[in-house]
Amino acid sequence: MNNKKAVFFFCSDLKKDPVASNVITCCEEIMDLNQTDIVIDDNFVLEFKDKNNNLFHFVKTKDVISHNYKYYLPILNRHFRDYDFAGVVNWHEGENAPEHILTAHTIGDVPTGEFGNSNPRYFKNLINAIEDIKNENLLDEFTTLTEATHWSGTTYGEESKLITEYSVPMLDIEIGSSSESFNNSIAIQVLAKSLIRVFDCDEPLKTLLCVGGGHFEKSFSDIIKNKEYNISIGHVLPNQWIVSGMYDDESGFEKLEKCINSIEGGIDCIVFHDKLKGTYKEQCRKIGEKLNVPVFKHKILKNPKDLPIW
Repeated sequence: MNNKKAVFFFCSDLKKDPVASNVITCCEEIMDLNQTDIVIDDNFVLEFKDKNNNLFHFVKTKDVISHNYKYYLPILNRHFRDYDFAGVVNWHEGENAPEHILTAHTIGDVPTGEFGNSNPRYFKNLINAIEDIKNENLLDEFTTLTEATHWSGTTYGEESKLITEYSVPMLDIEIGSSSESFNNSIAIQVLAKSLIRVFDCDEPLKTLLCVGGGHFEKSFSDIIKNKEYNISIGHVLPNQWIVSGMYDDESGFEKLEKCINSIEGGIDCIVFHDKLKGTYKEQCRKIGEKLNVPVFKHKILKNPKDLPIW
């Protein structure tokens, strides 16, 4: 568990990102950060070491890195290629987006089948840390959630194939979904404190591939937040994007394989949403049979002890 390395990115322009600048400012206020000799976008990279000698680097950028990935990708690979984890702190918004949320998601473009590497252990550690610190601070109006796997780079004209050119497991870590939430000082502090908890636990766990459902699927969030059971998530492939990505044909099967191959340690089971169309369920069963892992409906997640993974 000792001597791991994580790097976090913060767009320092409040006009481009209404959250990240406030979070890094909070980190500077509450942590003993030291200046390194690495300079990115005219800012020195800052670092913090915890009691286990894990190293955390904090990088201020001029843009959200996924929005200008062709520029940032060489920087990531030059300075942070051998890291164990990477996080991009930003904001969540959108039509019908839930209010008062603290959320994280793995990186990938589901329709094209391009997936960033995922570390389920660190995903669970981060979500558990956010939830614990939120509760310690009595931030009851906020909910900790996981989101469907996605990447905002394509919205800004970046090619999804670039995702795979940085191999470090990465999460987007966000506050949503309005200016009231973006500027909530306690939510900002919760997110800041959670970042250096990503290596808290290194116990082995069971990993799910989640298929179907909506962008915020409560049953998927609940299972990763459940500290009684060491269960986490590799990626979440929501219904709308597996349909647009034609995951029910041969190319879709190949995309599922690529997805699973991007998950550190592989998967222990596949869980699909009950409302998923039959042809997509069949693809799940087909790849489950190939990998010799169980496949089941999402409703069984309500009773983790009954999952066919123990």
